[in-house]
Amino acid sequence: MHSRHQRLASLTKLLTSHVNVGRHRDALAFFSRMVSDPSLPPLSDPSFAYAFPLALKSSSALRLPSAAAAADSLHALAAKCGFLSSPFFASALVASYGACASPALARRLFDELPHRNAIVCSAMISVHIRSGDLAGALRELDLMDVAPTASCFNSVIAAVAESGEHPARAIDLYRRMQRMGVLPSLITLLALVPSCTALGALSSIKEVHGFATRHGMFASCHLGSSLIEAYGRCGSLAGARNVFDQVQERDVVVWSSIVSAYAFHGHADVAMSLFRHMELDNVRPDGIMFLGVLKACGHAGHADDALKYFDVLTKIFGVEACGDHYSCLVDVLGRAGRLRQAYDVIQTMPVKVTAKAWGALLAACRKYGEVGLAEVAGRALFEIEPENAGNFVSLANIYSGMGMHDKAEQVRREMEQRGVRRLPGSSWMIHCKSSELF
Repeated sequence: MHSRHQRLASLTKLLTSHVNVGRHRDALAFFSRMVSDPSLPPLSDPSFAYAFPLALKSSSALRLPSAAAAADSLHALAAKCGFLSSPFFASALVASYGACASPALARRLFDELPHRNAIVCSAMISVHIRSGDLAGALRELDLMDVAPTASCFNSVIAAVAESGEHPARAIDLYRRMQRMGVLPSLITLLALVPSCTALGALSSIKEVHGFATRHGMFASCHLGSSLIEAYGRCGSLAGARNVFDQVQERDVVVWSSIVSAYAFHGHADVAMSLFRHMELDNVRPDGIMFLGVLKACGHAGHADDALKYFDVLTKIFGVEACGDHYSCLVDVLGRAGRLRQAYDVIQTMPVKVTAKAWGALLAACRKYGEVGLAEVAGRALFEIEPENAGNFVSLANIYSGMGMHDKAEQVRREMEQRGVRRLPGSSWMIHCKSSELF
């Protein structure tokens, strides 16, 4: 009997290897042979419980039309063997149904489980998130009958941040996590920072920064770059520089974040100085750094420098320019009053012209009173973004500013005929450790 269990343990390790390297078809075939191998313990043996979740993982990863049926078969077999009481297997089965786009089956299984721990609850939360049901994930977290782990909170905080709809909820969840004595992890902070940035919640960013410092998390370049960007977006260049100085191993993302922070606030000379220091540090620029450099040139009014760097970064460093880079170049030239040159960039772009590029040209036309190009840019924007009221209003305002009131009224009537409406604004306010939408 002992040798049979040893053989099962060895085969389970091999099965794990297949799954971990992505050989999922081989893993399922291997599991099938294990099930019918007479030299192994019977399927009802508790040692077999570790092999079932691996088979489920491979079945889900292949995303075959029969994946849900395979999960059902494994579910039935596991129930017959009495493995549903194992949280390890139960969580894998819940996740498998979720991956097979069967959230209803995952829900039914979850409700039928005799024992649920935080791992199983976390799997059910992930099913809601995968199916786009953020409200369901939040409800699941609220109704957990066991203490939630950091993993449960992390999934929901990340989903809230990704949705972009209610960023203050992410901060509320972070504080609730701490009240419950659940220690936030690096993953928690990485998921939380984008929501703090979206809100412009400087106090919350400082809170995250302080927590990361106390718990020695600045070995992560990812967290460093996120906090630098967050401080920069909230207008605290001192905070951004403080984080930059704390990060020991600076990759291109960290350098890009600090350059962009200074460029965003018009400190072009500092941004360009940092870019040169990055070169001395033998860090190769990427597309994000490219944007930061162009923005710095734009804020400083250095259109010729922008053209030079555009040439250097694409031809010498091999950075592939995308729509955002060309839009930024249009903005730089437009700010400098070189409207015809900005229009030529749009006309010769090797990538699809975006609303950002036309919007940058339209804004420059308003600044310099250029009606002809404003009409071209405005009409292009009406086609690309037919429901964006701001484009209609901008063109109408340009006409009004030039005394062309009939033209302005014509644009407003067109806006009304198309049923385009301006949306009311809203703001989040964080006070007394809670968040409100106004």
